[in-house]
Amino acid sequence: MRSGSDHPTASPLLALDPQPSLLLDPHAHPLELSESLLALLGEPGRQALAGCLPANHGQLVRACLEQGRAIEDVEAQFGERVLLWTFIPDLRTRRVLARCRDATGQLLGEREAARARRLYRLITENTTDLISRHDPDGHFLDASPASWTLLGYWPEELRGKSVRTLVHARERVQLGKAREALEQHGYHTMSYRVRHRAGHYLWFETASRAIRDTYTGAVVEVISVSRDITARVRAKENNRRLAGVVEANTDLVLFIDPSGRITYLNPAARRTLGIGERQPMPTLAGLFARDDLARLEAAGWSTAERQGAWSADARLQPTGGGASVPVSLVLLAHSAVGGERYYSLVARDMTERELREAQQHRHQDELAHTARLVSLGELASGLAHEINQPLAAVVNYAGASQRYLQSLEHNPQAALRIAQGLERITEHAQHASEVIKRLRAFLRKGQRRVQALDVAEVARGAVRLCGWEANASQVTIETQLPNDLPPVYADRVLLEQVLLNLLRNAIDANREAHPGQPTDILLTARAGDGRVAIEVRDCGPGLSDDELERVFTPFYTSKPEGLGLGLSMSRGIVEGFGGSLDARRMEGGGLSMRCLLPIQ
Repeated sequence: MRSGSDHPTASPLLALDPQPSLLLDPHAHPLELSESLLALLGEPGRQALAGCLPANHGQLVRACLEQGRAIEDVEAQFGERVLLWTFIPDLRTRRVLARCRDATGQLLGEREAARARRLYRLITENTTDLISRHDPDGHFLDASPASWTLLGYWPEELRGKSVRTLVHARERVQLGKAREALEQHGYHTMSYRVRHRAGHYLWFETASRAIRDTYTGAVVEVISVSRDITARVRAKENNRRLAGVVEANTDLVLFIDPSGRITYLNPAARRTLGIGERQPMPTLAGLFARDDLARLEAAGWSTAERQGAWSADARLQPTGGGASVPVSLVLLAHSAVGGERYYSLVARDMTERELREAQQHRHQDELAHTARLVSLGELASGLAHEINQPLAAVVNYAGASQRYLQSLEHNPQAALRIAQGLERITEHAQHASEVIKRLRAFLRKGQRRVQALDVAEVARGAVRLCGWEANASQVTIETQLPNDLPPVYADRVLLEQVLLNLLRNAIDANREAHPGQPTDILLTARAGDGRVAIEVRDCGPGLSDDELERVFTPFYTSKPEGLGLGLSMSRGIVEGFGGSLDARRMEGGGLSMRCLLPIQ
């Protein structure tokens, strides 16, 4: 095909070139176009040539002639296509052969791959889950930066490390099963405990997928995504324990949704109200007399919403008829994790009290006795929570002793550590036994061992009990405990339990606000105005106004693993000694828990 110019004819190879090509003169004017280029241009033909070439093709032509070299892979956008041009100079004739190829698929693929790589890198660097690669034997090949947040190790520290060394001994058997599942199915999910660099264990949920060799099908690599589910596991376990307490409770417990519909009755409620397991839930109107229901509607819901609880005396009507049951009601408002509201109605059967009042005619004595029973019932309901503290210490020391037992051969200090651990286990077990003994004795109509106590001595005992936990959390407990404080009159074990609870709450607050950092707690005691003030100050996140109002409310807690009974029970104990327990925010952050006990 001729261009109509006076330039000599192009090489006959141009007509046979399968790639779109053309000849250009030194001024970048087209001399001749190949058939394949015309086919590429389509209907417009030469008129579309300018849009097909790179925008700077004139400069490219001059550059390759002046420099005597070809210029390759110059990109040009032609409609939806991406063309790569190569300019080849013919110095003898001062012409340039321009050839192109359609690289749309290649370039778009490379760009998409680069975008995918950037996205993958962005996800792995910012996700809170741990993404890791392992060889078939379970050694780390690589890990995402979340390894530092979750495990306390940087990715480069994990490379080459065996997963087995981090997994709790009781869960290591799962690793063999996981390998078998990956070999057979290529995918496996498991939950297990993994050891943090600081020494404590976390619950992980890991989903793993096998990468196989294309030809042999053998597993050559494993990709895993791990998530910290410690809070979920602990919350589930605490919910299970709380459910057990509710199921075994002799008081009537009802759960109510915001619309006023009863959603749950514990066994005691079903027995008292005569409702079988297969029978439908009753309505509030069917259980309460008209006047009691009106009081509940008028004041109960709103008071519980504002103050967290509402209490009243009422009568419940069994669904099968018969005499109504006198009860002491407590209506509690709760917030679920997702923010949903629900209510619990706890009713204590007061039939026995009415019978005693009617038969014995000692109204005032029985009212006082009932008040004591109510307060003692509050203490007993918190026993499952408070006894967990010394039991948790027993478990920790037992675990530590087991680990030292495994290192007896090469660790000369192991035997001593084991002996110390057993001593601590005995101490905490005796402490737990003493708490139960004291509470049971107290339930026997005020068998309370109140005696003159040295507050400083009791406080030091509480510090010793939580010393291991404080050290593990990098918390230093500073004490200002004078030795000349006047004695206070209280039960030693219960007072020590109150102080221990306040100290452990402070340790949790410091750990929450400053994870992995050393912090301080201040424990002070001073006398004045006929009272001894014991104060525990932390440097945690503090509490909002709403939380300060509700922190002593039974079953209210901000901890996923908490039952919300510790502070409520502690306040009940302190008030039983004639004192008070309150909380206030500190300037600059943190919380102060102050216990006031009368000297006389």
